[in-house]
Amino acid sequence: MDPEEYRKAGYASIDYIIDQFQTINDRQNISEVSPGYLRELLPKSMPEEGEKWEDIQRDFDTKIMPGLTNWQSPNFLAFFPANTSYPSMLGELYSSAFSAPAFNWICSPAITELETIVLDWLAKELGLPSQFFSDGEGGGVIQGSASEAIVTVMIAARDRYLREVVGSKYENEDELEEAIAKARGKLVAFASDQAHSATHKAALIAGVKFIPIKTEAKDNYVLTGELLEDAINKARAKGLLPFYLTASLGTTAICAVDKLVEINNVTRQYPEIWKHVDAAYSGSAMICPEYQHYLKGVEEFDSFDMNMHKWLLVNFDASCLFLRKRRDLIDALSVMPPYLRSNVSDSGLVIDYRDWQIPLGRRFRSLKIWFVMRTYGLKGMREHILKTIAIGEHFTELTRSRPDVFRIAAPPAFGLTVFQILPLDVAQQDIETEINELSKAVANRLNAEHVVFITASTVDNKFCLRVVTGSPWASKEKMTEAFDYILKVSEEERTSKS
Repeated sequence: MDPEEYRKAGYASIDYIIDQFQTINDRQNISEVSPGYLRELLPKSMPEEGEKWEDIQRDFDTKIMPGLTNWQSPNFLAFFPANTSYPSMLGELYSSAFSAPAFNWICSPAITELETIVLDWLAKELGLPSQFFSDGEGGGVIQGSASEAIVTVMIAARDRYLREVVGSKYENEDELEEAIAKARGKLVAFASDQAHSATHKAALIAGVKFIPIKTEAKDNYVLTGELLEDAINKARAKGLLPFYLTASLGTTAICAVDKLVEINNVTRQYPEIWKHVDAAYSGSAMICPEYQHYLKGVEEFDSFDMNMHKWLLVNFDASCLFLRKRRDLIDALSVMPPYLRSNVSDSGLVIDYRDWQIPLGRRFRSLKIWFVMRTYGLKGMREHILKTIAIGEHFTELTRSRPDVFRIAAPPAFGLTVFQILPLDVAQQDIETEINELSKAVANRLNAEHVVFITASTVDNKFCLRVVTGSPWASKEKMTEAFDYILKVSEEERTSKS
């Protein structure tokens, strides 16, 4: 492809993308293809000779697009959002053009320095305390996902515990290695039973034990200080070594917010426990001052992570991890073979983000964040969050207006509504089983008919439907249409099972 061919293809591609979004309300939100569909459409091997871009573009439209789920659709109400925006797309275009693995400052100084700057900007506007800024002992780094961030900080937590708690007791190297080997098998990480499965997976990767802490309905399924203290005491009584905790600012199923202040009150006597806040989805709302009270207590936590790529107009991937003491991460992950050394790195005057993550290379992800921040401004980003929360609250009110059909299963939060479907006969003996079965039938039918796309969750053995949006293309009108359709299907299923 020569420069003029690229120019022509670029214009055509941007026009294609714009057409997709201008007609987004008319497009299906979930793919209807069957597993393995694409292998039947594509050749058995790559082409021997290069092909014309027009042919490639046509195959993308006819073969790839049908297999893409439309996460930006106003009728996509599943999981949590995965936003994009025009300035974010442009950031990816420039980033791919000026490609660099960017593991060291010297690889492309602007890539490192822009990341530091935009994450300091973000930390400030999220309301994070100054301990998490780069001009002190802390700082931010872009990770691929909140799950990747949890793995990264858990490894740092493990190494800090073994270094400072176990290693400080021994001077003999052989005795130290033996003690560390014994301690590794006793290390235990905690999270609530409502937390994302990422903590459990991180524990598997780090080679440590994981204990989920059972939450209770009376506490709205949040992790309290009392529950944590009980879990720590039970673990220690078994000879285990608590070293890590994930606290959730917005759990996956219901957006519950763990009691950060209560957690601090318990863990002050256990300073060896690394405390991490997973705010993957709900953290975006902290950019609005009216939601920053949820951060009370975060100043005593070791790390905090949120995904701009969920709700804050930046496309995947842009998970923003903030450290209170970056040295803890660097000590765990830094290696310095000769081929990675440079005079600038050795001077200690620059950040080398390869020491803040598990991979070596990294993309120029800060560029799309910078483009979004400058295009929307703080005002526009806040307006987007508040607008989509209002749309979610509109759905909640519509649901509450029909208490004969719907039951809210958990307190609505951050635009998320979690609900169940009630049968016509609510006086029957095994009512909870019937509610679960009816809710499951409605969820299955909704997703089979492809008008809207939702996901379900199980909360305390209750099968629930979840509805949430964060799309820039969402509106109260489209959400009302979605509610009317969900109501129609629910009433038909209730009647069929009565």
